[in-house]
Amino acid sequence: MTINGLQKLTLLDYPGKVACTIFFAGCNFRCPFCHNASLVLAPAEAEQISEETVLAFLKKRQGVLDGVCITGGEPLLQPELPAFLEKIRALGYAVKLDTNGYFPARLQQLIDAGLVDYIAMDVKNAPEKYPQTIGISPFDLSPVLKSMEILRTCGMPFEFRTTVVHGLHTAQDMAAIADWLEGTERYFLQSFVDSGDVLMPGLSACTPAEMKEFLAIVQQKVQNAELRGISV
Repeated sequence: MTINGLQKLTLLDYPGKVACTIFFAGCNFRCPFCHNASLVLAPAEAEQISEETVLAFLKKRQGVLDGVCITGGEPLLQPELPAFLEKIRALGYAVKLDTNGYFPARLQQLIDAGLVDYIAMDVKNAPEKYPQTIGISPFDLSPVLKSMEILRTCGMPFEFRTTVVHGLHTAQDMAAIADWLEGTERYFLQSFVDSGDVLMPGLSACTPAEMKEFLAIVQQKVQNAELRGISV
């Protein structure tokens, strides 16, 4: 297995834990606001880190780090991911998985095997705007719906989250998302940040006032919704 990036310390990516973040290249979506565009568009050219190197790092950080975040790209594209997570769990780490929700069977496999402790699934936009938001048209939303159902019924801690982009997300979209996610325990709105490695340059973030307005709309149906990384 080849890993394509390692952030050795994060206090933000895994709620409540001191963690590191492991990146995998490749994704089946083409979201214009993707902040890891090089991992998506040119996975063969991405940084190459061996599994052995990462596991050796994790062994040295036992007792210092609490958790490991698995992200991408889309990590569920990796056929060797379950075996890799078994090795991480054997070292005593909690595992957080980031996913776009398109591979419900693989998600269910990890849950059933006890290989993940927390799951963060992107909700890209209102259902009718998914094709535009992920850069794929036409698009079959049914795998995403299945993954949402899995998370809602699995009994495991999880969150839904939406990266909000100016012009791509509107108040009407927020109302549609709120209807879709009504009753969800954890939902976060996070503002787009131009990482310098964005799939479509020229996009911009909403203002804090706009984000606060969007949150108020969402909270009409999802009372526990919050803004993440934004001061208003």
